[in-house]
Order: sequence, then structure tokens, then C-alpha cells
Amino acid sequence: MKSGIHPEYKPATITCACGEVIQTQSTKGSFRIEICSKCHPFFTGKHKFIDTAGRVEQFQKKFGKMKKQDA
Repeated sequence: MKSGIHPEYKPATITCACGEVIQTQSTKGSFRIEICSKCHPFFTGKHKFIDTAGRVEQFQKKFGKMKKQDA
């Protein structure tokens, strides 16, 4: 390994807005984040699927009831 070209990893603390604290190592040091896996709706199961303007129904109407054609 060449000396002097690799960044120095130092202990870092990542703090989320929800209060979760994660200890890790980083080249940039400690920082704050707005959302983590403890409070993200996708990971907590609170994720809601929102169908705007009936796009799912439009797709199913157009493509969902297609019959197989004999080759």
C-alpha cells in the first residue's frame, strides 16, 4: 500500500432527528441526518400507497384484462 494516499477513518456519531444515535467510522466526522431506518415510513410499516388520479385503474383497464393470443 502506498503511504499518504488513504483517508483517515475516525470515530463518528450519526444523529437522527428522531433521536437515534449511531456510532460508526467516517472520513468526514460526525453529522446529523433527518431520517433513519428507525423512523422512515417504509421501514416502520407505515408506508401508504397513494394512487393519484386513478392511474392504477387506468393501467388495469388498458392492460390488465388482455387475453393471450394464440400463436
